Amino acid sequence: MPGELSLALDWLQTRPYLFTTLSAALLLGIAWLANWIVKHLLLRALHRSLEATPLGRHLLSYEQSIVRRLANIVPALVLSSGVDLVPGLPGAAVAVVENACRAFIVLTIAMAIGGALRQANRLYEQRPDSHLKPIKGYLQVLEIAVYALAAILMLATLIDRSPLILLSGLGAMAAVLLLIFQHTLLSVVASVQISSNDILRVGDWVEIPELNADGDVIDIALHTVRVQNWDKTITSIPTKRFISDPFKNWRGMHESGGRRIKRSLYLDQDSVQFLDTAQIDYLSRFALLHDYLRGKRDELEEWNRRLAEQGVAPLNQRRLTNLGTFRAYMVNHLHQHPQIRQDMPLLVRQLAPTATGLPLELYCFTATTVWVDYERIQADIFDHLLAILPEFGLRVFQYPSGADLREWRGSAAAGHEQPPASS
Repeated sequence: MPGELSLALDWLQTRPYLFTTLSAALLLGIAWLANWIVKHLLLRALHRSLEATPLGRHLLSYEQSIVRRLANIVPALVLSSGVDLVPGLPGAAVAVVENACRAFIVLTIAMAIGGALRQANRLYEQRPDSHLKPIKGYLQVLEIAVYALAAILMLATLIDRSPLILLSGLGAMAAVLLLIFQHTLLSVVASVQISSNDILRVGDWVEIPELNADGDVIDIALHTVRVQNWDKTITSIPTKRFISDPFKNWRGMHESGGRRIKRSLYLDQDSVQFLDTAQIDYLSRFALLHDYLRGKRDELEEWNRRLAEQGVAPLNQRRLTNLGTFRAYMVNHLHQHPQIRQDMPLLVRQLAPTATGLPLELYCFTATTVWVDYERIQADIFDHLLAILPEFGLRVFQYPSGADLREWRGSAAAGHEQPPASS
């Protein structure tokens, strides 16, 4: 057997091209075998050993791409170490293969580090307070730095030059690099300011009308902030816009525990009038107005009695109005409402009259910030106020509708058909 092997080697040496080809194929086969052993035997053994411990099972619940990427270094090391042993291979080819393998090793390590940084971000996001201080932007900056360094090392390896030579040349390219990476640098500064000043968190409700963004923040990255709008669309906003442009963050409303109601009833000013004794007696039956009307009646009687003693004409007397009484009813109704915050501002005020009526604004805060509950409470309040408004002799202002026009037309036609009254 040794003699046959010696004869085969002597025969191959007489054919150098075939000998070189077979040697290169043998080297590639050894590299493939090393890759197979690492991925199918060593990694499986590592997987079984990790499954035996709770910590190992926790680690296996994440991607294993980092370990698999590092396993690709083994065949590259075999090729770079064994290419010198291939007989008849030109020196230039040996240098190219070695440099390419080393550059591949650098790239593989950089990709593994990038994957580890992303896994670190996923682990951090599992913390309950991760949305308060997101680190995704910082990790992305570090990942960019890793890939930039890897690119310099790969280029230096491929051209067989020292990395220091390339780094010294970067000084002259600083202006160009600043121009190319200006958006990245601005995003880095914006991410630092957002995190350090606690301007934005994942889960915040933000509103930017000029960018058509109105919804919850679902992701804060280095270059963009993703907002899921209420219609379930997603808007991507450059991170730097949250530093340079104004926006509304509703976090304070959620933290306060109350959401503001600020809406007006537009009343017909022609329906505002003084109340007579019968109307006051009728409205006194309302539990929310009983104490108010009794106190007001005593106050006005004392005021008017002093006027009479001074001989002032009765037309100067003070009287109750249906509008003021209705405003008092609204205030008392809000004070008695179980879902209105009593420790926050609560008032009912008149605004300046407009062409669409007299605005009577309700300003208060609900005891919940849940959107559905907030809308229900607000609707219930205004349903009640609109329904009870005629009890005070007041009317809501609104433009004539088609039904009103048809009614007026019918009334006019009926009046025209009636015979004129005799004189």
